[in-house]
Amino acid sequence: MSKFALLFLFLFVGGIFAAVFITPVASFLVYQLVYFVNPDIRWWAATIPGIQYSFVAAILMLFILAIKYKELSFQAPWKQQPALKWLLAFLVMYIFMINFAVVPSAHKTFTFDFAKLIVIIFVAYKLINSEKALDACLWAYVLGATYIGYLAYAVGRDWQGRVEGIGMVDTGGDSNMTAAAIAPALVMLMYFAWLGNKKTKVFAVFCGAFIANGIVLINSRGSFLAIVVGASFFLFFMVFSKYQRAGQRGTAMLLIMIALAGVVYIADDAFWTRMGTLTDVEDGSASGSHRIEFWLATFEVLKDHPLGVGILGFIELSPNYLPDHYFDNRTTGKAVHSTWFQVLGEVGWVGILVFFCLIISTFKTSKKTKKKLIELKLYDCYFKVIALEGALISYLVAASFINRSRAEILYWLILFILVAFNIYVLKNVDTKPGIVRAK
Repeated sequence: MSKFALLFLFLFVGGIFAAVFITPVASFLVYQLVYFVNPDIRWWAATIPGIQYSFVAAILMLFILAIKYKELSFQAPWKQQPALKWLLAFLVMYIFMINFAVVPSAHKTFTFDFAKLIVIIFVAYKLINSEKALDACLWAYVLGATYIGYLAYAVGRDWQGRVEGIGMVDTGGDSNMTAAAIAPALVMLMYFAWLGNKKTKVFAVFCGAFIANGIVLINSRGSFLAIVVGASFFLFFMVFSKYQRAGQRGTAMLLIMIALAGVVYIADDAFWTRMGTLTDVEDGSASGSHRIEFWLATFEVLKDHPLGVGILGFIELSPNYLPDHYFDNRTTGKAVHSTWFQVLGEVGWVGILVFFCLIISTFKTSKKTKKKLIELKLYDCYFKVIALEGALISYLVAASFINRSRAEILYWLILFILVAFNIYVLKNVDTKPGIVRAK
């Protein structure tokens, strides 16, 4: 049995033990472990027991919630989170569309998977009910992203100059989806590198190097833009916020220089060549600008199907709405290549409105959290929430160029913001600056 297999089994079994006997949040940490490691597709999969690890992790979370429901519900009530109501409404839209989907079999299957994800998010909200638990989940996400970066380094690029087949449970090996999932972790690492102790700073740089190198090897233009936007958002607040720690602006400048030096060091000619196509809008196949034509075709589809066409519906109907040259040597249709237009096409105008309300509600919740933390003078926590916002913005930027309306990471990032609101606002906290404890 390989060392990777042994380590995975040790963490998996240890996490189950910790969830049952130590802390409920360990069950979600096990779920995160399985999501990123995705043992079923690794080369060492044949050396471990052939069980459905993701199913076991999900059942573990439900079991922990069931046996501690009264205690956990008191600490994290669902009804005080408007965003959770919009999330549930978004799921209802997909369930409703079962009756009108162009490809009903696929729509039913993916809607069932989406429903399972929503259940996980609702359960996880109750399990992650302390600052230490939230930090553990954020580090688990970062470590998972680091593992993916390591895999990209170990596998290397293929003949197309990309890294395929290393992704998580819900990416299907797609490189762009994989890069989008790990890009927000770099924003969180900026926060940890800034406010952590010396060991944390060194470890954050170590993790960041693997993640950044992984994104360079994958060559995802959308994820590159996502990192630029998300990191700029966080650094803007570091530099211009009136809530300053000693040397904060200098640290922000140092982070920028480290980031630029890192990009110069790890980015190769293949990476810069691909990033250079972003400005070559005349060649749509090179720059990806032809996707605008796909986005506009969504409006034409909705003229004939105002309620939407369901999951995979746009792909099925795209030959009727796009020029023939897009289908040369193809046996399938084209995807719309944007989460926003994916939602619009799948669940129509009402569905995209609900999705917008979910995102807006999440940021409103984050704004309330920041306001409360300023009142309590908990500025370190204030910047943690800004980092969470930056991470979500980063993912939304990347998702603007791929179909990820039901992606795990998107709803994890929303979950983390809602958890922060519960910990810092809804629960009673000590008002001593820098300390937050549930009473």
